[in-house]
Amino acid sequence: MNNIKQIYTTDLKNIITNWAAAILIGGLIVLPSLYAWFNIAAMWDPYSETGNLPVAIVNEDAGAKIRDQKINVGKELVNTLKTNKSMDWHFTNREKAMDEVNYGNYFAVIIIPKDFSAKLASVISVKPEKAQMEYYVNEKINSVSPKITQKGASLIVEQVSSKFISTVNGVIFDLFNKLGIELSRDLPDIERFEHYIFILEENLPEINRILNESLADATSAENILNKAEGKIPEIRELTSKGLDTINKTNDLITAAENRLNAIAPKIKEDVEKIQKISNDINSFLNKAQNANIDLSKGDQLQKNVQNQFSNALQTVDTIESSLNQLKKINSEQGENASSEQLDQAIAKTGELKSALQTAQSNIAGIDQFLSQKKQEFKNTVETIQSMASEAPEKLDVFVTEYNNAIEPTILNEVGKAKRTLTNAKTMLTEVQSTLPEVERILKNTQGNLKEGKKALDYAHGQFPYVNAKVRELADKIRKLKNEADINEIINLLRHDPNAERNFFEEPVKLNEHKLFPIENYGTGMTPFYTVLSIWVGALLLISLLAVDVHQHDLYTGKQIYFGRFLTFVTIGFLQTLIVTLGDLFILHVSVSAPVWFVVFGLFIGLVFMLIVYSLVSVFGNVGKALAIIMLVLQIAGSGGTYPVVLLPKFFQIISPFLPFTYAVDLMREAVGGIVWERVLHDILFLSIFGLIALLFGTFLKEPLSQKTEALLKKSKESGLFH
Repeated sequence: MNNIKQIYTTDLKNIITNWAAAILIGGLIVLPSLYAWFNIAAMWDPYSETGNLPVAIVNEDAGAKIRDQKINVGKELVNTLKTNKSMDWHFTNREKAMDEVNYGNYFAVIIIPKDFSAKLASVISVKPEKAQMEYYVNEKINSVSPKITQKGASLIVEQVSSKFISTVNGVIFDLFNKLGIELSRDLPDIERFEHYIFILEENLPEINRILNESLADATSAENILNKAEGKIPEIRELTSKGLDTINKTNDLITAAENRLNAIAPKIKEDVEKIQKISNDINSFLNKAQNANIDLSKGDQLQKNVQNQFSNALQTVDTIESSLNQLKKINSEQGENASSEQLDQAIAKTGELKSALQTAQSNIAGIDQFLSQKKQEFKNTVETIQSMASEAPEKLDVFVTEYNNAIEPTILNEVGKAKRTLTNAKTMLTEVQSTLPEVERILKNTQGNLKEGKKALDYAHGQFPYVNAKVRELADKIRKLKNEADINEIINLLRHDPNAERNFFEEPVKLNEHKLFPIENYGTGMTPFYTVLSIWVGALLLISLLAVDVHQHDLYTGKQIYFGRFLTFVTIGFLQTLIVTLGDLFILHVSVSAPVWFVVFGLFIGLVFMLIVYSLVSVFGNVGKALAIIMLVLQIAGSGGTYPVVLLPKFFQIISPFLPFTYAVDLMREAVGGIVWERVLHDILFLSIFGLIALLFGTFLKEPLSQKTEALLKKSKESGLFH
């Protein structure tokens, strides 16, 4: 123990008495602190200086309208950024901005395109489109600035989105408010609509049946119309033929009427002749009956009477022929009533003709009578007279009947036939004139019917879909009525639009609660750089100071190890006190537990010095290399700058085996706020690292000293190592 103390006191005396050594040791004590202080100061609050980062803004926005409300988000953004000092905003055009960012005068360029507001306004359209900003960044200028400018761009997007959302939602809730008022006013109609939906749902089977029947009826009607259209040419032909027939029939009736009018006087004249002949015969017979007749002249008498009767019969034949001809004309025209009258007239004429023929045949027997019986002549004459006297009576009846019945009836029926034909002709003419219109209507009807059938086919085809949707709508209405009250919905829609606008402008407000508040970025980095400076201080010491004494033959390896370690740890404590106290009083780092900050620093300095000193004491220059390797690994893998979970897998694996991991965490507890459970955890692991180093140096220095001395000697022979 005395030897250890002697080595330590000798080192202290040499430092104090040797001004060169004192200066060098003083430098070694202060130099690690400068490493920590400069880095902490440089990182004290880097984001407070982002206002010096030049970023270009190019506004090409042409503006737009939302429900007749003009908006120009790009212009509003530019006006906002002109008062924003978070970055050095430059408002310029696209060409200049791109030239400057390529050259490096601008760190980034944000371009607001021409359709920016228009795409934002499409939010109320059927197909809304997302608005986009163009962001160009020159990443080769600096590794951190792109992250800062990107954050600035993101903040701009968030501000625009927030402002736009509040504006649009204000418009939407204005509409909702109006909609709520309209819904309140139209509530009876809505309830009536619900009722109609339920009725429609109930009548869907009947609607389906009617659709099926209508479709069948439409098919039948289409067939009928096709047949009717096909009959149009036939009807046109029949109409034309009917008109021709009527014209011909009318001509025949007119001819018959003219002929009857021409025959009538002749018939009257012939009847009058017959009457005269009959009267002459009757007069003659009266004379013959009262006179003394010379029977010897019977032949002459017979001949005269015979001539008279022949003339009468000839006249009757003429009348009968005329009546038969007239009957034939009427039969062709279908005038039944006229034909009956003519039949009666012909029958009467036949009776008259028969009587005349009978009388004539009796006259033929006069000659025979004269030759046989004279007395009987007289009787025969009387008989002839009697029969002849009947002819005028029959003629009078015929003339009366002809004048009063036959001729007027025939003329009347002929007139009726002409009127009927005239009416028929008028009707057929009208039919013929309307046929083109009928044909057009049929074609239009066919077209309309086809369209109607298509509509029916479509309706019939869509009925399953309509049926499903109506039932679905009815179910939804029932479900909605069970789950929500429309009056509540109306009240919701009628909320204050301004309040809703303010809500959507910042729908989520972050209430931040800092459990272990860190004042700034420099404070947050103080634990890492302080721990780093302690390790660097240990490296500087073992690089400049010898770990062995000159009279090493006087001391054992353990005595040298512990004696010289006391010197190293004393200087290390001084280094730690300088850096920790400088953090507190020179940089004014905000530390939650300043005393523990210094104490934890001294403990870390002790552990680090044990590790570094043991490596060099045992392995010499190789130990120095190992200490530097450990430094490199610990800077990357300790989680001092980035969380360990963000590091590559290799560093995540080695992190628990690095002293830095626990040293940095221990100093963070003092800076941010102590959780003693974590402090004890870190102290435990650091103590383990220190104990391992102590045991390593105590028990391996002597066994390995000969090998390390040989290695050191060999390396000096190269002239490159001291």
